[in-house]
Amino acid sequence: MKNLINKYEQKCIVNGLASPKDIFIAGLNTEIVWNQDGSKNNDLEKIFSAISINSLMFVKPMEPYFSIIEYLIDNSEGTIYPSDTETRTFLHDLPIINDFNIDKIIQKLKQRKCVIVKGEGIITWGSITPEQAYIFFSCVCFTCFVKFFVDCLNDHRKGNLTENQSDVLKKSINLLDKINPDFTPLKTEIRTENDVYKAISEAGRIVVDYHLVDSFFGNVSYKQNNILYISQTGSSLDELAGCVDPCPLDDSACSSITASSEFSAHKEIVLNNPDIKGLLHGHPKFTVIMSMYCEKEDCTLLGQCHIKCPEIRHICNIPIVCGEVGTGVYGLCNTLPKAIKGKKAVIVYGHGVFASVNDDFNNAFKAMIDIEQMCKDKYFDLLGLQ
Repeated sequence: MKNLINKYEQKCIVNGLASPKDIFIAGLNTEIVWNQDGSKNNDLEKIFSAISINSLMFVKPMEPYFSIIEYLIDNSEGTIYPSDTETRTFLHDLPIINDFNIDKIIQKLKQRKCVIVKGEGIITWGSITPEQAYIFFSCVCFTCFVKFFVDCLNDHRKGNLTENQSDVLKKSINLLDKINPDFTPLKTEIRTENDVYKAISEAGRIVVDYHLVDSFFGNVSYKQNNILYISQTGSSLDELAGCVDPCPLDDSACSSITASSEFSAHKEIVLNNPDIKGLLHGHPKFTVIMSMYCEKEDCTLLGQCHIKCPEIRHICNIPIVCGEVGTGVYGLCNTLPKAIKGKKAVIVYGHGVFASVNDDFNNAFKAMIDIEQMCKDKYFDLLGLQ
C-alpha cells in the first residue's frame, strides 16, 4: 500500500498538480497508512469508517488550479457544474463546503466521489485503490480549468468579464506551460505483434508526458492483420504494458469486452477508412476548451450540445463533432467515422482529439500537438491577447 501511495503522490507532483507538502494520501490495508503527517489526518480517518473506501486524498492544488477553483467557488451556489466529458462521465457535479467540517465532508462524499473545501483543497476517495482517488482529483483539476477558461471566453465575448475574473485569468495564463513541438521520434517500424504492443505503449506514454491528457485518460489503437489492438478500459496511458487487447475485427473473439469504452468508434473508423491504421486519443486542455466555445445565442439544444449539436464547426479546418462514449444513437461510433474521413484528426465536443494513425504514431502525435497549439492561439486571439 505504501508503494501505491508514493506512486500517486509522485504523479501529482510530476503532472504539476500539487506540491509535496500539500499532498495527503491515505490507504487502508490492515491499518490506515499516510504518506505524511498532517493536522487533519485524524479527522479524515473518520471517513474510512463512515464510507466503505480503501483510499483517500486530501490535496491543495498548485496554481493556477487553486486560484481557478477558488474563483469558481466564490461564483457558485454550493456546487460547480462543468459540462465537459470527464464531469458527465465520472463526477456529475462538484460539491463545495465553505469550511473543513468532517461531518459535512462525509455527507458530501456519501453522494459524490469528491468534495471541494474552500481555502483548503480537494478530497477524493477510492473504493479499491489509491489510483481511483488520484483519477478523481485529477479530473476535478482538469474540469475546473476547462470550465473557467470557457466561461472567461464567453463572458469576454458578451462584455461581462469582471475585474476579479480577469485577474485570475491573467494569473493563470502567466503560469501556463509552453507547448513543446519537438519530441523524440516514436517507433517507426511496426511489423510484428510485439512491435504493435511496444508502439502503442510508447505512444500512450508520450501523450501523458506532454500533458495532452488529464490524469491518464485517452486511448490508443493500431490495426494489423485484421486485428485491432487497443488499450484496455480504465488503463493508464503511461502504463500500457500488459494492458492492450487484441480484438479481431471479424468478431471471432470476445477480447473487446475489456477493451477501451471507445472500442466501437475505433473499430468503425478503421473498417470504414482503409488508410487509417489506428487512433491516438487525448484530452488537450485548450482543444477541449475551444470545442465548447459557441457564439450561437438562445440555442434550443443548450445543455445537449455534446450529443445533439447540429452545427458544422471547425477549428483551423479540424472538424468538431458531437457524440458520446458507447454505441447508442448518439455514440461516437456514429459520428467519428464520417468526420475523420480524409482528415488527420477530429475534435469531439468537450472531449478531446482523435488523431488518425497511418504507418506509425508520429504524425498522429504531431497532429495532436499542432491542434492544441492552434486552439491555444485561437483562444488568445479571441481574447485579444495575440
